[in-house]
Amino acid sequence: MASKKKGQAGKTSKDKNAELVKAEKISFSPASIREFIQEVQAEFKKVVWPDKKVTFGLTGFVLLLVVVISIYLGSVDLLLGKLVSLVLQ
Repeated sequence: MASKKKGQAGKTSKDKNAELVKAEKISFSPASIREFIQEVQAEFKKVVWPDKKVTFGLTGFVLLLVVVISIYLGSVDLLLGKLVSLVLQ
């Protein structure tokens, strides 16, 4: 069976009113900017930050992984480069 897609004609007046209210809410007035900053600060207070020890451990792991992967990719690139140069000669 074929499914029908709703177009613009399928929207109800309730949907249109909700879109208008949403569009009216978006403004760059100083009050709305202040409200946005207060909401961002409230959300940042909810964040659970990791301990210093965990942060250093994960950073070390990421750096080690970067070094290992770069050595691997560098060696594969060197090997394939030499292989291609041997084939072309």
